[in-house]
Amino acid sequence: MAEVILNEGESLESALRRFKRKVQQEDIIKDVKKHSFYLKPGEKKRIKQALARKRLRKKMRSMQQT
Repeated sequence: MAEVILNEGESLESALRRFKRKVQQEDIIKDVKKHSFYLKPGEKKRIKQALARKRLRKKMRSMQQT
């Protein structure tokens, strides 16, 4: 859980920026999105395979350009 303590003389905006950075570093948003709805095991597998194909296509495309 991300926690930011407001330092003395620190503006609220800078503390909010630190909080956002901390949340991003801890991948809290990604975790919340992942757990926001249930995926059946078969759907999870299909999505994983699709992402693997996408990565492979991107890798092949970059290899052809060089």
